Amino acid sequence: MHVALLRGINVGKAKRVPMADLRALCESLGYRDVKTLLNSGNVVFAAARADASAAAKIQKGIAEQIGVSCRVVVLTRDELDTVIAENPFSESETNPSRFLVTVLATDADRARIDALTKEEWGAERIGAGTHAAYLWCANGILESRIVTAISKQLGDSATSRNWATMKKLQALASA
Repeated sequence: MHVALLRGINVGKAKRVPMADLRALCESLGYRDVKTLLNSGNVVFAAARADASAAAKIQKGIAEQIGVSCRVVVLTRDELDTVIAENPFSESETNPSRFLVTVLATDADRARIDALTKEEWGAERIGAGTHAAYLWCANGILESRIVTAISKQLGDSATSRNWATMKKLQALASA
């Protein structure tokens, strides 16, 4: 199983992507057992074999068939399990309304995150894993300096989900 995370869709009125269209697109690309979670661009699918180009295929398909440009990051189920297992924070810091997981698209993104982990963030915290950065936003996501710093460092090359969504995606990918 694989998980595709679309960045910045269905937020406000821009970049609207109906989940039924997204499922149909993924099926037209040859993926099986396609399921979406929520209305914010989370897709779980099976591929006949390992597909390193899945993100590029889905991204291109969305642009061509749906008319929306967005970044797509794909994780295998094993990579998603690693993201969950590497969470560096305690249960007291996993309140989903204050805890984001930023999935990284490239190894270069990881190097940028490593630099941020060396800075002082007050009550906020950042941790780095193999495929993700973990952001504890003590005063909420909207007021978070760390979310702003991640956005500046990574631009649109990564996408974030709250902890609850990541756990739901893991359950769906494991079902």
